[in-house]
Amino acid sequence: MSFSEMMLPEFDQEMANTRKTLERVPEDKLAWKPHVKSTSLGGLATHLGNIPSWVKNTFEQDELDIAPPGAPPFRLEEAKSRSELLAAFDKNVADARAALKSASDEKWRELWSLLHGGNKIFTMPRAAVMRSFVMNHLIHHRAQLGVYLRLLDVPVPSIYGPSADEGGF
Repeated sequence: MSFSEMMLPEFDQEMANTRKTLERVPEDKLAWKPHVKSTSLGGLATHLGNIPSWVKNTFEQDELDIAPPGAPPFRLEEAKSRSELLAAFDKNVADARAALKSASDEKWRELWSLLHGGNKIFTMPRAAVMRSFVMNHLIHHRAQLGVYLRLLDVPVPSIYGPSADEGGF
């Protein structure tokens, strides 16, 4: 079994759970923050919806500089509505899935680097990038979004087991 064949079932499950969480984002609370130092609900949801787009970059480029020298740092415009958020997420997931499906085992083993201003933050095999930088990062922010939903009294979906709002899977 190839790396891609092993990763796709987990990817599909995590994307379905992420979409289920993003579907709960209340449009009238996109500017809401739980704390002055926190990202807004809309900013967090937009970031979460964008993370799957990193998969395509991970397999099609050897590195990503999030603040390239001589250019402005990458800034993602916040989604203005739930439908815009979900449409972007769905496109990112489809592109990611296609990149995963077509990636050779050799590609999974090759190194990939994240840079900031030309300085390397890390270099890891693409398989490790997928696990930590993409999947774990996505799961972390999805859990953070679950806390935001709880604080807004929005029902939190069951993910790996029942939530206080949903008894089952």
